[in-house]
Amino acid sequence: MNFKKCLMVLALCMPVIFASAQSKAPDSWFTLDPVKDKVNGTGGDETLKQLKAKGKKSQTVIVAVLDSGVDYKHEDLKDVMWTNPGEIPDNGKDDDNNGYIDDIHGWNFIGGKDGKNVSHDSYELTREYARLSKRFAGTDPKKLNAADKKEYDAFVEIKAAYEEKRGELEGQKAQMDAQFSKIEAAFATVEKATGKKNFTAEDLGKIEPGTNTELKDAVGMCKAVMAQGLTPESLAEQKAEASEYFSGGLEYGYNTEFNPRTIVGDNYEDLTNRFYGNNDYRGPDASHGTHVAGIIAAKRDNGIGINGVADNVRIMSVRCVPDGDERDKDVANAIYYAVDNGASIINMSFGKGYSPNKAYVDAAMKYAADHDVLLVHAAGNDSENNDTDPNFPNDAYKKPVKAGFLKKEKNVATWMEIGALSWKGGEKRAAGFSNYGKKNVDLFSPGVAIYSTVPDNKYASFQGTSMASPAAAGVAAIIRSYYPELSAKQVKNILETSVVKQEGDVNKPGSTEKVKFSDLCVSGGIISASNAAAAAEKTKGKKVKKAIWQEAGMGKVIKKDKATVSPRA
Repeated sequence: MNFKKCLMVLALCMPVIFASAQSKAPDSWFTLDPVKDKVNGTGGDETLKQLKAKGKKSQTVIVAVLDSGVDYKHEDLKDVMWTNPGEIPDNGKDDDNNGYIDDIHGWNFIGGKDGKNVSHDSYELTREYARLSKRFAGTDPKKLNAADKKEYDAFVEIKAAYEEKRGELEGQKAQMDAQFSKIEAAFATVEKATGKKNFTAEDLGKIEPGTNTELKDAVGMCKAVMAQGLTPESLAEQKAEASEYFSGGLEYGYNTEFNPRTIVGDNYEDLTNRFYGNNDYRGPDASHGTHVAGIIAAKRDNGIGINGVADNVRIMSVRCVPDGDERDKDVANAIYYAVDNGASIINMSFGKGYSPNKAYVDAAMKYAADHDVLLVHAAGNDSENNDTDPNFPNDAYKKPVKAGFLKKEKNVATWMEIGALSWKGGEKRAAGFSNYGKKNVDLFSPGVAIYSTVPDNKYASFQGTSMASPAAAGVAAIIRSYYPELSAKQVKNILETSVVKQEGDVNKPGSTEKVKFSDLCVSGGIISASNAAAAAEKTKGKKVKKAIWQEAGMGKVIKKDKATVSPRA
């Protein structure tokens, strides 16, 4: 599911609207340094400064952003976009013979040959419910064999989960509608009392309601919601956005009849088909992917907008995430595309609770690991334990062993799972929405109130593990850029072992229960670019086998027959 949408709606739901006001996060805090700036940022700014002071040279690294799309013309990104060196723009030909026509800055796996795009899609839970409903229509479970009975039992659980989720969303929408009606009534009452349509907090302070309880209650509600940024001017827009989220969930996400796959035009059941889609790597809504790209590599020190974490990066946009749940086939093919075209790091700020074709995604991730590519993934925004609750994709896969033995679970060697860190200290260091896991989340990285690029030369603050993942990927890009002799496995190990260990109790995400930070992630700490650079300086590089069609980290594609593109692991 698109993590940005999940967090956006939280900002519009009433429990959050009525929460107490929070002080403002420091500007661009995610690049600041814990020691120098007294805030738990990545330390990217200070680290780059020190590396340059030492005369350290860097190599350009390609970071693939697997997401909703990237606005490659954005003023703060246009100079850091990857450009396919073997492709001639807009000539309608596959010049580099990689199977994709005019893939100048990346590729779009959720678009059709006619240029149309998938905007909304259903959730994987819905798709599985629809598939299994047809599979077991009119079935007597008592007559099923053992294998079919196991799948039927899974169907029963999925059916219950689907009905519960859709029911919850319907209830939340009804609650939201009722709450917005109350706010509108309160605004109308205050407007009448002040004679101003666009009244301010100062105007509220001048009202003396006396014994008028209706006016008193209206003033109290207006103060509460305006403290959270909801104003008379923005009310209609925020109501529309919230309504769109809930209506979209019911119309698209939890609608068993909705299937936009005809837009793509592929045979979705054919997982071996990798050559479909189009070259619209921006797509209809690139807000999430553009924000992610800016965190990693927005052009530094250009006097425009923000600075990304890393300074010598090229962003490859691989569109595979709709408004809804991404599909396993698209995710796998997006990974293959990124690897084959030279990415050193792949950022994946998405996730879901079901993965019917996980083995295909696993093969792609193992292929990435075998080709020395670091995979950085957002842990999720449900305040859940990834050690016990399903979150896909993940790094666990079944490895076949000798005949007669069971398959053994292994882990993708270059995978990193990232939780979200707040700029606040003390007990609130871990973001309240972040997933966690002592075994399956590697470290925490800045993910709250992150100001970054959005389409059309604009900037906005988002929050989520979707933001924490690219912040960590940016640090990884610094290390891969300034220490190119280090392998992806070494960089993963360095990032995990060089964290700043966190002492004292923190709130377990989603509750006020106090836990040790070491209970939330493998490393027990938060990412540190300066510590990582210091560790990298002391680490001897290991030679790794490169794909034969890549040139030393730059991803130049050598012409080849399409049949030989990307042999799968």
